Amino acid sequence: MKNLPLDPQLFTKNRQRFVAKMKPHSIAIVNSNDELPTNGDALFKFKQNSDLYWLTGIDQEDTMVVLYPDNPDPKYREVLVLVRPNELKEKWDGKRLRREEATAISGMTTIVWLDALDALLQQWVHEAENIYLNTNENNRKSNYVPVRDYRYAAEMKERYPLHNFLRAATIFKELRAVKSPEEIKVMQVAMDITEKAFRRVCGFIKPGVYEHEIQAEIVHEFLRNRSAGEAYGSIIASGDRARTLHYVFNNAECKDGELILMDFGAEYGGYNADLTRTVPVNGKFTPRQRQVYDACLHLHHYAVSILRPGITLAKYHEMMGEEATKEFIKLGLLTEADVKNQDPEVPAYRKYLYHGISHHLGVDVHDLGPSFLQPIPEGAVLTIEPGIYIEQEQMGIRIENNYWITANGNVDLMKNIPITADEIEALMK
Repeated sequence: MKNLPLDPQLFTKNRQRFVAKMKPHSIAIVNSNDELPTNGDALFKFKQNSDLYWLTGIDQEDTMVVLYPDNPDPKYREVLVLVRPNELKEKWDGKRLRREEATAISGMTTIVWLDALDALLQQWVHEAENIYLNTNENNRKSNYVPVRDYRYAAEMKERYPLHNFLRAATIFKELRAVKSPEEIKVMQVAMDITEKAFRRVCGFIKPGVYEHEIQAEIVHEFLRNRSAGEAYGSIIASGDRARTLHYVFNNAECKDGELILMDFGAEYGGYNADLTRTVPVNGKFTPRQRQVYDACLHLHHYAVSILRPGITLAKYHEMMGEEATKEFIKLGLLTEADVKNQDPEVPAYRKYLYHGISHHLGVDVHDLGPSFLQPIPEGAVLTIEPGIYIEQEQMGIRIENNYWITANGNVDLMKNIPITADEIEALMK
């Protein structure tokens, strides 16, 4: 990873939080992700299993972590498993972690090579009553490829059929939703790098530039500031393309009089930022563009005022829908009759705002968190990103910042990034 070294206490505390939730006489085993093939002999860029990274900070393939707090031998109560360095392989693929390097990153002092694990693990499993195994229980999951976690779970159940198997994912979902001050410190770096990229592109955008050129400016600023790169595929959508929520082509010319919606964020130290701003290509909002932009900004500020620990996302989105309805009437997009005659299952406002307003953010851009009907915990980090999308005007506007939800109010992690129409116009001069 390109970032400066992180404080290993971040990961030590994460492991302590996890172990505190385990049942007595239990062992937990978490695997790294697979290396995945593209075509021929090529591989996709490796992406670490988020749960393993959250526990260890290790971003290397063929890694495991074993947590067994009741192990009679204190040395093996937390174990980091790494692939043994191979000097010949390293000539092709680069250096792999040594013991002391892995300890400096993770804070774990017991390192076992992967090819020596089986004999040790068998003894530990025989002494334990419960085995926590990991699966992907992100509510947004849509991929059913049998990845390593699932293959390993099947193998363990075959080898140890009379043990009690438990879901590590339920613990991760609870804990990863609540960010520690150490995690916020790392996330703030990702936010600050994202701010630098936004300020850079606002000085670059003008009629005639192409969307991919803007993306190039963003990525350049990310990399020069030690970011790992884009937290997700940047959305650079000018004109009517802004109404496509996951627009990925980024190949069109930005024209005079259009708006351009930019949804991007830096990854730093394994944690992510997620910003959206919509700016005029020529640096000046038209009166109608400003009217819609200000309505969207009003919805953003309203969301900040109601998103608090204890509210459910279901109730929050219900309240946001009511406020959006009022704004859309003011904008002339809806009439009182439209609202009176609306289908309660598909409210009228959804024609112009057809996505959720917030999601959890952290090691994953769509991070783990409670379900839609469960209360938001104190310490969560969420995006706030209302949008207004008007097909008949070929206009799409979205405004997004990231907030740490605390008992004393929401902390705007992007408070230094220009957000009002006046601030954006001043920045683009």
